Amino acid sequence: MAKEDIIVGIDVGSYHIRTVIAQLNVEQQGKPRIIGVGESLSSGIRKGVIVDVEEAVSSISAALEKAERTGGVPVERAFVSVSGSHILAQKSKGVVAVSRADSEITEEDIGRAIEAASAVSVPPNHEILHVLPQNFTVDDQSGIKDPVGMNGIRLEVEALIIEGSVSYLKNLTKCIHRVGVDLESFVVTPLAASMSVLSKRQRELGVALIDIGAGTTGLSVYEEGDVLHVAILPVGSEHITNDLAIGLRTSVDIAEKIKISYGTALASEIDKKEEINLSKLDKGEEAVVSRKRVAEIVEARLSEIFSLVDKELKKIGRSGKLPGGVVLVGGGAKIAGIVDLAKEELRLPAQVGFPENLPGISDKMDDPVYAVAQGLALWAIENKDSDSSFGSTMVNAQQMAGRVKKWFKNFLP
Repeated sequence: MAKEDIIVGIDVGSYHIRTVIAQLNVEQQGKPRIIGVGESLSSGIRKGVIVDVEEAVSSISAALEKAERTGGVPVERAFVSVSGSHILAQKSKGVVAVSRADSEITEEDIGRAIEAASAVSVPPNHEILHVLPQNFTVDDQSGIKDPVGMNGIRLEVEALIIEGSVSYLKNLTKCIHRVGVDLESFVVTPLAASMSVLSKRQRELGVALIDIGAGTTGLSVYEEGDVLHVAILPVGSEHITNDLAIGLRTSVDIAEKIKISYGTALASEIDKKEEINLSKLDKGEEAVVSRKRVAEIVEARLSEIFSLVDKELKKIGRSGKLPGGVVLVGGGAKIAGIVDLAKEELRLPAQVGFPENLPGISDKMDDPVYAVAQGLALWAIENKDSDSSFGSTMVNAQQMAGRVKKWFKNFLP
């Protein structure tokens, strides 16, 4: 099979590294076929940030090897997820004069407008990861999705700029190169997850995707097909495990098993008399703990996460105002009762999101923890005609314009 037909996504998480190998399938209307999947425990990564290069390289290598064995193809290039509280988002506008004498707007004009929007002040030691156009204004007509072919004198674009720490990106790039893989592009985790989980209708109505990972929680908000907001919160499901270890005076490993086997987000539904015999989880443990106490600890931390999400929604005026509700993915989304708690805390409809059912190894992918890894492959396909990811600042105007057109087509009903 041709090298260009193979697309690889590597989800670099704080608890797991997940790799997905996809093959372009023309017969499936452009949908990829999943041919390889690999997973390994993550080491050397904390809260989405590399803290030990050697350990991180070992973890990434283990996940890659498993995916290569499953898919039967070597991995040479990959799209890689990026997370961490260093990720920042800001809005920007770019204004240009239409270049043609007959005032017809071309893709080159769009590219120049987006480049103008990219000329923003970023914090020291930060660089732009994505420039996501939201809508265009031609003269006095606003809310335009694709202005190519329209006539006007002045073209303006509103865009969301997403930035990340240069030092973190360099460290992650070094890890990817050390395992013998060339980096195609970085993609922020909640944007990648949205590609595999959210439908066009949800993005039109208004929806928030919440990716509850181990060390961080990613948030992306959509409305009328546009990305309104992106944020990475420094709290994840690993904090629940730590809370349980402290609250129950047990080891972190036992606390993780308790969270998975007995954790629930609704303490009110647990009987006070219900108990957990820890000897069933580990022969070295003899204690008996209250399951209601476990639920109270889990609920308290999840409530904090949802309050931080709601705070971000308030920043953009969407608190309790998204008809599409919230979609939960990531390992934390598998905690029992989390959907009901999300509805209560965020005052919105809520559901657990599962990756799109693609042909191939679908049984392994039917899990919210694979939303980012599969989303990276889908992101790559949407941008396969570009040399780097949509919104990268290191591209020329025509490349950028082509991506804009394709981006908007994805969201048009």
